[in-house]
Amino acid sequence: MRKIVVVGGGAAGMMAAIKAAERGNRVILIEKNEKLGKKLFITGKGRCNVTTNKDIEDIIKHIPGNSSFMYSSLYTFTNQDLMKMIEDKGVKLKVERGDRVFPESDKSSDIIKCFEKYLKENNVEILLNTAVKDILTEDRKVIGVELDVNRSIKCDAVILATGGMSYPLTGSTGDGYEFLRRLGHTIMPIKPALVPLVAKEKWIKELMGLSLKNVELTVKSNNKTIYNDFGEMLFTHFGISGPMVLSASRKVSDILPKEVEIFIDLKPALDYNELDKRILKDFEKFKNKHFKNALDELLPSKLIPVVVDLSEISPEKPVNSISKEERSKLVRLLKEFKVTVIGTRPIEEAIITRGGVNVKEINPSTMESKIIKDLYVVGELLDVDAETGGFNLQIAFSTGYCAGISC
Repeated sequence: MRKIVVVGGGAAGMMAAIKAAERGNRVILIEKNEKLGKKLFITGKGRCNVTTNKDIEDIIKHIPGNSSFMYSSLYTFTNQDLMKMIEDKGVKLKVERGDRVFPESDKSSDIIKCFEKYLKENNVEILLNTAVKDILTEDRKVIGVELDVNRSIKCDAVILATGGMSYPLTGSTGDGYEFLRRLGHTIMPIKPALVPLVAKEKWIKELMGLSLKNVELTVKSNNKTIYNDFGEMLFTHFGISGPMVLSASRKVSDILPKEVEIFIDLKPALDYNELDKRILKDFEKFKNKHFKNALDELLPSKLIPVVVDLSEISPEKPVNSISKEERSKLVRLLKEFKVTVIGTRPIEEAIITRGGVNVKEINPSTMESKIIKDLYVVGELLDVDAETGGFNLQIAFSTGYCAGISC
């Protein structure tokens, strides 16, 4: 029987501990927080977008950061394997738009309870409110971990699952990067990924809280399109957020600090000509109204004052006297609603971290370090990151699984 220490009780850590224990090892799971799965608890706005229902090849396409490293682990432990594992404990799952998978109850706590059951059944010893100070090695081999209370635990292998730098209140404060750096690993630059964007426009504050669905988003730099998506987004007091924006943020951060323009097509179902006809129809219906009062059926109420202002058509102008040129300008505004991005929010507000341990130093089949024997690195510590939609959690579970069965 080997003694395995897993550092970090998030998605990757819990999975690794369960799988290592199922193979008859003595497993100790160390978590610095007062409970397990703290970050898992807040994912998907507390509903937990646990994985995706897409096939593996499609999942790989949604991993812009080092996707090839993930082939082995995603095929070893697939999203279907994960769903079966969760449903075997009585937690029913459902598939929503974009193949996102959630618990039927919409409660992330049900996913955490499911993993806690597995941990209990497999006699995993859990140490909460316990921080690891360092990884102990001898002759480039793991021999134990040093804790924060002047004691250490001797062991045969360590699985590092401490998470990245995003959401530090959940315990992801970058400790793992420091441990790995001290042991001779290369840490690729740490940046925010899946992060809200900061806009230059002053009117953005007026749209705070406005959520848009079924809109098209195009990211451009130097008039060149670098990203395009369709779905949901949200205006905030500083700029824009929401699923589409978070997925676009990776491409955007590669271009910043150069100026980046985002164009939102507010009416993607209509081409320019069809939208013009639609506006004409509305203007006919409200022919005795002023321009500012004639857009209620076309736009959300919060957006109307901003659109009226940007259109440069007088708010008091009767709609029956709006010219064809003015209407044409309005159509273009609605099809190409521009937001200028000048930055991202800080890493603390990012959903995940981009960067981490250089994947060339990790065995992609086992997650074992090529530098330190019996040290395994999983989850967000790896320089692998995906778009929003359950892909990042699947990466955590698949890499955790491979480390658990390999150690």
